[in-house]
Amino acid sequence: MNLSALDPGLLLWPFLVGLLVLATHVPLGRRVLARGIIFLDLAVAQLAVLGVVAANALGLAADGWLTQLAAATSALIGAALLAGCERRWPQIQEALIGSTFVVAASLAVLLLAGDPHGGEHLAELLTGQILWATPAQATQIAVLYGVLLTFLAWRREHLGGLGFYLAFALAITASVQLVGVYLVFASLILPALAVRGLPAPRAVPAGWAVGALAYATGLAASAALDLPTGPAIVIALAAAALLAGRVLQVAATDRQR
Repeated sequence: MNLSALDPGLLLWPFLVGLLVLATHVPLGRRVLARGIIFLDLAVAQLAVLGVVAANALGLAADGWLTQLAAATSALIGAALLAGCERRWPQIQEALIGSTFVVAASLAVLLLAGDPHGGEHLAELLTGQILWATPAQATQIAVLYGVLLTFLAWRREHLGGLGFYLAFALAITASVQLVGVYLVFASLILPALAVRGLPAPRAVPAGWAVGALAYATGLAASAALDLPTGPAIVIALAAAALLAGRVLQVAATDRQR
């Protein structure tokens, strides 16, 4: 264990980026659970990854605006199509979402097949690079998430299927290249799952608290034990969600007595 690695200068910006991701992903995760489309985030995240991989195959810079545009376009088109599928075939929506994920993932693998660094690039997109988050990246997603949160607060219960899917796609596109597909899914589902029994006014702040604790713990464990950061935070999110869910369950049982 290397306690000297717990450097605030190294961990502060990744933690702030994690808080920004949670700001949108916890309320969106609650909507995903309510709609019963649990794997939508994986499908949309994989579509954004497909856009990044396609841009890479065309020789575009990984951090260039054209790559960001490709990721957003891929995610938005896929989200719009899935919104249309939900209206037309609601009974098979989860199957269509799962199929979208596996097709997008397979296309990404095929596009990377001729790249000698393709496996490494794909692993980075899955596990993320949150430890190397910069102030500029934090500022960019803070602006986007501020707009999205304002839109979600404005529409609230009047947010239609297409509006939800498109807002969801923008939030996922902004986060997936920073934190990776695995951490996007965990940030959306695990805090929301832990606090699902709470009334709406309390659930989102409680979900933010669970997520913030997990991000802080995962980042510290990753730095001190020299572990991959994204997977460490995913495990911390799972542990925090289990603990919070159990505490809330016991508290609810005590109130009923």
